[in-house]
Amino acid sequence: MAHDLSKPVIVLVRPQLGENIGKAARAMLNFGLTELRLVAPRDGWPNPSAGPAAAGADAVLEQAAVFETLAEAVHDCAHVYATTVRKRGVTKPVLTPEQAAREVHTQQGRSALVFGPERSGLETDDVALARAIVTVPINPEFASLNLAQAVILCAYEWSKGVSLAQPTVEELLPPAPQDELEGMITQFEALLRPRGYFRPPSRAAATRRTLRNMLTKPGWNHLEVRTMRGVLSALERRIEDDPE
Repeated sequence: MAHDLSKPVIVLVRPQLGENIGKAARAMLNFGLTELRLVAPRDGWPNPSAGPAAAGADAVLEQAAVFETLAEAVHDCAHVYATTVRKRGVTKPVLTPEQAAREVHTQQGRSALVFGPERSGLETDDVALARAIVTVPINPEFASLNLAQAVILCAYEWSKGVSLAQPTVEELLPPAPQDELEGMITQFEALLRPRGYFRPPSRAAATRRTLRNMLTKPGWNHLEVRTMRGVLSALERRIEDDPE
């Protein structure tokens, strides 16, 4: 897997559990990030617990690089962001994940998002190495995010600046032409009329108008019209087989 130098590097500093490394890799790949760097993982690397937790993000784990220090891990990064819930006595610009993501997209040079150990977070020396601090606006009465949650928040904010979503089959289909809609509406009325739906006669026109507005409002495509007409045809056969 060749890494895109425009994408931020995710750096996990002294991660404690293999499962959390795997979950972080899964969060990364969900939003198009692939380069993972580990600083002194507690249980060594590779870790057999990481794979199952990654849920298919194996390529991220397989190419994860291991470093002894944070300085070594970000040696090629011009912009280093330390994620932490507090400033820890270091004076740095403080950004939200959204603000940091905008900077990553607009500035030149590689960027790194740095995350600390699960239990204690980044140490003061780790934060001092960064150019800026990223803090998630969070409930002050319960400021508790796990490692994968922190990674996914930052990865998601970065992904909003790129095109990741693929259109579905339904989104690719054009709206149904008017004659197909008219056929569906006519079929609805033919099915409802003998069942007494358009009573009393004085309200029949208004009821038909409401029905038409309802059936044209969603913007049906060709496949949806065909599906609905199939439903109506099935109902018609049932009524013919078992009339009142």
